[in-house]
Amino acid sequence: MAKEKIIIFGTGDIAQIANYYFDIDSKYEVVAFTIDSAYIKQNEFEGKQVIAFENIATTHPPAEYKMFIALSYAKMNTVREAKYHEAKAKGYELVSYISSRCSYLSQFPCGDNCFIFEDNTIQPFVKIGSNVTLWSGNHIGHHSEIKDHNFVSSHVVISGHCVIESYCFLGVNSTLAHNVIIAQKTLLGAGAVISKNTEEGGIYVPPRTVKLEKKSDEITL
Repeated sequence: MAKEKIIIFGTGDIAQIANYYFDIDSKYEVVAFTIDSAYIKQNEFEGKQVIAFENIATTHPPAEYKMFIALSYAKMNTVREAKYHEAKAKGYELVSYISSRCSYLSQFPCGDNCFIFEDNTIQPFVKIGSNVTLWSGNHIGHHSEIKDHNFVSSHVVISGHCVIESYCFLGVNSTLAHNVIIAQKTLLGAGAVISKNTEEGGIYVPPRTVKLEKKSDEITL
């Protein structure tokens, strides 16, 4: 069966990673990359043509190609959100990637332009909106909801009946207790433990690790 042809927006690390995953584990074939003309530094990326976003609808019309926005969590996901809307305004259908090594047990499909890596466990009754990145190894508990334009890094635990409002970043190994609401634009640092609702725009970090005066060879393991 012929693969559906897509274009990736971006030429950074996430675009490179997305290209790799689409190539080895999807029904899509990446045929080109696109970014704004002001940021084009080379005509090829990963062996494929880089085309100015301003011209992409002419060279690769949306009736024939789909798109994926491969950008990071910059400015609390709003940079990725802006290109998400611009691509849709040009008429492109935005695709999602769900790893074949993800345990997706919810009966609700995710929205568009989601990127869900390997080893995620997504339990029954979970709802995932659009333009959401779930890096590898997360647990998304039953009846929880991740709304649009969020970025969940690796090994995050989201317990049951939680709500992640839009424009949030959840750092590595952060943990949410049961029935917690993460307000819009919340930033959770690596290892943060959240047992109560957060405040909009809040930054939550755990206590710092301290360096002991002893050297490692002075301690018996």
